Amino acid sequence: MELGRLPSVRRLWGCGLALSVVLFGVSTDRAQPAASQPNPQSQSDSPDKSSSANKKDKNSEPPTTRLKIEITDPNGKPVGNASVYVRFNQTGGPLHKDKLAELNLKTNDDGSVKVPEIPQGKILIQVIAKGWHTYGKWYDIEKDEDTIEIKLEPPPHWY
Repeated sequence: MELGRLPSVRRLWGCGLALSVVLFGVSTDRAQPAASQPNPQSQSDSPDKSSSANKKDKNSEPPTTRLKIEITDPNGKPVGNASVYVRFNQTGGPLHKDKLAELNLKTNDDGSVKVPEIPQGKILIQVIAKGWHTYGKWYDIEKDEDTIEIKLEPPPHWY
């Protein structure tokens, strides 16, 4: 191995020293103004900021709604044992992003199902019942309580 190709000790020490000065200088520049000069405005703003943060935490949850979904055929007869899927955005997912949550429910003999409290906003309702055409529609719910009536259509004829 040639000695001319190896980096010199002086060059390595110089790079290391320059890097440490840059890193140390950046960290002390950021720390000194905050520690050496107290800012009276930041102290007076801190209670307001914390109270506004608490308000945001309390109000961050969207208002909820309770739904009742009634499934009938075109003649108004209730459709029992139908699968009802309710999809809605739920806050607080990974990295504080909304995620799509789903409830799987079944209608009772009178063709209705009560949905537990879910957030107001855009809600997807899908209905699957044996012998009926599959139904799906997005709803924009903004009430505390609401009843949604869905009429299923007969299945398409297959020849």
